[in-house]
Amino acid sequence: MATPADITAMRRAIALAARGLGSTSPNPVVGCVITDASGHQVGEGWHQRAGGPHAEVHALRAAGVLARGGTAYVTLEPCNHTGRTGPCAQALIEAGVARVVYAVGDPNPQATGGADTLRAAGVEVGAGLLADEAEAGNLAWLTSVRTGRPFVRWKYAATLDGRTAAADGTSRWISSAESRADVHRLRAEADAVLVGGGTLRTDDPHLAVRGVEGATQPLRVALDTHAGLLPTARILDDAAPTLLVVGEDADTRHLPGVDILRLPLHDGRVGVHELLTQLYARGIRSVLLEGGPTLAGAFLAGGAVDQVVGYLAPVLLGAGPNALADAGITTITQALRLDITETTPIGPDLRITATPKGA
Repeated sequence: MATPADITAMRRAIALAARGLGSTSPNPVVGCVITDASGHQVGEGWHQRAGGPHAEVHALRAAGVLARGGTAYVTLEPCNHTGRTGPCAQALIEAGVARVVYAVGDPNPQATGGADTLRAAGVEVGAGLLADEAEAGNLAWLTSVRTGRPFVRWKYAATLDGRTAAADGTSRWISSAESRADVHRLRAEADAVLVGGGTLRTDDPHLAVRGVEGATQPLRVALDTHAGLLPTARILDDAAPTLLVVGEDADTRHLPGVDILRLPLHDGRVGVHELLTQLYARGIRSVLLEGGPTLAGAFLAGGAVDQVVGYLAPVLLGAGPNALADAGITTITQALRLDITETTPIGPDLRITATPKGA
């Protein structure tokens, strides 16, 4: 039975894990808190970057000899394999930790088994403490491991009547400055930001992160089947890396030096899952989908949206493009039902976060 002290320590570990969002891919975000034999916190840490020490190692270094006989609280089951760093389960054993409590089991077949290793060494192990909170904090990585493709978060901003622009195409600005700043936070947490050709032509987006201290710039992915992008496009500057996705036969001679991914076209379009497979192979574990209604519809039709984040502004237009185009839904029984997980005021706007039912 978890004690209030256990819950407090694990909640701190979950908060620590969040500090790694956007900088640990393709690894998970993990936090760790260590208490001594009398229950006083003596060390904490989080996984700060891929290839660097894991959360447990940072926390053990901070705790030193005080870890012996103590308890380690970890948001993810301690790893059991040697990669760029050693196995955390063994590090905890060697430090003399008497008890390990973790929130979520590791679904990665290469790393799982840490709990069994700890038990075999005589360490008391508890699992599942605040599992839902830890899952939410590590949602992108857990989804990518379980599905074998990047986690996809679709972000859009719209009026209360669902319009993303006025009838004449003007759209700056529907959402508030506070909402736009919040989107930069979402970008900073993602491995890649994705837009389609329509958005490229209409908005000439930049897509780099601004205003987030210490942010790792995501890969800017532009889906432009016929390579109509101009060399002067803002997305091609050096503020962040860019990948241009085109059809197999697209002429890209006017774009020297641009990283190009060629994919076959199906009815004139790149396959959603083929694209995600290629991004996953490049180490991308989370994608922020910022494209327009057509691209969003294609991803939803392909069952490739894991989370929806909508910024709703207290504005009415009555005409203009909708946030979502054809998603293959023709009758109400096919409607994609969502579970709302969070509603948060952002300046004058309302941010709604939701996931597909049953996800």
